Amino acid sequence: QNDLAVQKKKIEEVETWLKAHIFQRQPKQGGSVLLLTGPPGCGKTATLRILARDLGLQVQEWTNPLSLDFTKEDLRSMFGHDSNFHTFPSQAQAALFQDFLLRANKYNKLQMLGESSENDKKLILIEDIPNQFYRDPGSLHEILRSFVRRSRCPLVFIISDNFSGDSNQRSLFPAEIVEELCICNISFKPIAPTNMMKVLNRIAAAEASMNRENYTLDRTSLELLCRGCSGDIRSAINSLQFSSTKGCSLEKEFWSKKKKSSTIKCDETGVSKVRKKSKCDTSEDQEIQAIGGKDASIFLFHALGKIIYCKREAASEAECPQLPAHLSGQRRDTLLIQPEEIVEKSHMSGSMFNLYLHQNYVDFFSDIDDVVRASDYLSTADVLCSNWSARLVMESYSASVATRGVIHSNTSRAFAHQQGGMGFRPLHKPQWFLINKKYQENCIAAKSLFSSFCLPPECLQTELLPYLAMLANPMRNQAQIAFIQDVGRLPLKRHFGR
Repeated sequence: QNDLAVQKKKIEEVETWLKAHIFQRQPKQGGSVLLLTGPPGCGKTATLRILARDLGLQVQEWTNPLSLDFTKEDLRSMFGHDSNFHTFPSQAQAALFQDFLLRANKYNKLQMLGESSENDKKLILIEDIPNQFYRDPGSLHEILRSFVRRSRCPLVFIISDNFSGDSNQRSLFPAEIVEELCICNISFKPIAPTNMMKVLNRIAAAEASMNRENYTLDRTSLELLCRGCSGDIRSAINSLQFSSTKGCSLEKEFWSKKKKSSTIKCDETGVSKVRKKSKCDTSEDQEIQAIGGKDASIFLFHALGKIIYCKREAASEAECPQLPAHLSGQRRDTLLIQPEEIVEKSHMSGSMFNLYLHQNYVDFFSDIDDVVRASDYLSTADVLCSNWSARLVMESYSASVATRGVIHSNTSRAFAHQQGGMGFRPLHKPQWFLINKKYQENCIAAKSLFSSFCLPPECLQTELLPYLAMLANPMRNQAQIAFIQDVGRLPLKRHFGR
């Protein structure tokens, strides 16, 4: 456990869960499900395997079966003159998966004389989820329901997040299923650079002590490598191994150049510390990725925070070009970030990023005039995206207008000396998702309840239903009456100032 680069707290959480559901389970208790999520290479599988070994658990892992090898006779019988293709010897992955889960763990192992029941502790691990479940998550939920009823051992799913918002976890394990089956979700974070450095140093030291003829990297090179791998320790170890191979002369030159450039850049005299850092960051970040690093990605809320907190670097009066007197109110210190880069690294479409920004920006403003200005920019950004045919081209411009508009409008954070004292503010997902879902449900309900009118849902809800709501008693059907009362009238009691 001490060799893992994972946060100690996360290891303890997983260990506590395993102990509770294996050693303290009641005789009548069914199966229990644990979900480990997090970005790739953050130690989810390694943590589980090490804990299972420490606790003496047997791990049964599901792997998606490959297609069967067919012999010539099989092919002849399948594709012969009189074959009708009904004899194809194949079984759906989902059916095999169901067999594996439900049959393997229905009964305890037979106890032989002198054996203790302690040897029969096991857990099922699933990393490789059959593709069919992504198309039809309902079938997975059915299998899990019967597993939780019948099984005698815990089940662990490991799902790697991707950086864009469409996580597999949400489609396979929606909130209602997590609640119904009491699924425990433990979310891992990317590996911290300090932990990664410790692990890479330990590996390098171990290799050196075994007198392998490898080219060992020094501290600066290791730090560059850690920065390039953005929290993925698997990628970092692979890059370390590649960089240390004996005949890799190209790699040696590359590292030495890289270090020289990084030290020269940061040693320019007469530049303030903050300034120095930002210069190094911007010029190096593009290069770092070439050292076997990953595409630089930022988690969505982290990206939002960078825009909303809009950190700036101090600039003296002499350095920055002076604006004319009538524009002096527009003066701002230089930003430490490039908003367009931040949106790109969040791996979200411009309009979706604007949606999150619109939900959260108000909490960070202290002046009402600033809010008015920012909302004006957000409206302009929305108009840029409104034309469907040009939307793909205009999205990046729209995001640029929204992010830069919100940053520029916030006069309380216009200068570097005003940056402190903000404190932490929680960020929220857009209410638009909930409202859109409700709207879709209303459309379906309206269409089915008032099918005799043969109108599209928009016409029903904006023209017909408000009209029917004004009439005394036009309907006999109770469901129709209830729907008209809900949708056809604005509930004024709930929203007083309307």
